[in-house]
Amino acid sequence: MDYQQIIYEKRDRIGVIRTNRPRYRNAQSRLMLEEMDDAFMKAERDADIRVVILQGEGEHFSAGHDLGTPEQQEDLERRPYPEGTRGHLQMTWDLFVDCSLRWRDLKKPTIAEVQGYCIFGGYLIASVMDLIVAAEDALFLPSHLQLFTAPWDLGIRKAKAILFENRFIPAAEALELGLVHKVVPREDLAAETWAQAERIAVNDPLSLRMLKASINGAQDAMGYRTSVHTAHSNYMILTQGRGIKRDGERRLGGVASALEKLKAQQEKS
Repeated sequence: MDYQQIIYEKRDRIGVIRTNRPRYRNAQSRLMLEEMDDAFMKAERDADIRVVILQGEGEHFSAGHDLGTPEQQEDLERRPYPEGTRGHLQMTWDLFVDCSLRWRDLKKPTIAEVQGYCIFGGYLIASVMDLIVAAEDALFLPSHLQLFTAPWDLGIRKAKAILFENRFIPAAEALELGLVHKVVPREDLAAETWAQAERIAVNDPLSLRMLKASINGAQDAMGYRTSVHTAHSNYMILTQGRGIKRDGERRLGGVASALEKLKAQQEKS
């Protein structure tokens, strides 16, 4: 596959997948997600690669789902999903549940390198990576997404508090919650993520694979996979007919509201 919206690199024992739509804050189109899936599978098949890093080009990791860029609209016209709920179900399952669970269970350790906005769909793809290194300016916005992982990422009480308030999680709070495992200055983000990957890559690849499988298996035994499958049905009910426009940009209502709260908080401080 010739990639148009991501960059894939292999450097020694580390694979790097970088989303490459900075003009749209790395909004996730169908094509981008398909290319990411191809690159993850390519890295998994490459015996030389021991760790995979996921990055976002530019100022932001990802502002979430692509809700209507010209490229996305053209692609949907050329490759339409079936009409109505059936098509919506197929799209959300294929792009956001099936792919994400496949990346979660990649047979090699994965690291998300997060800066700036990590909103909704951005949160979704970061959450299925094994580790997250965040810049100090990273802002995470979880929600009831197609793949709903917030209770597992944040804990039950904190997930309720944050999602009920519909607010961003600053990097420092994300560290306290255990959502990310390290926070560094923006200028050190790439170097620290790379150093983390190298510290992992020196270890035996079979041991890494089996260790990851056992940890993910323990989480699945506690109900992870069953809960995210069930939550997808609730997501389908939740999102029927939703979505608004503000300032000429199409946004999900929850994002617009959270951004307004963030702006008000920044103006106070």
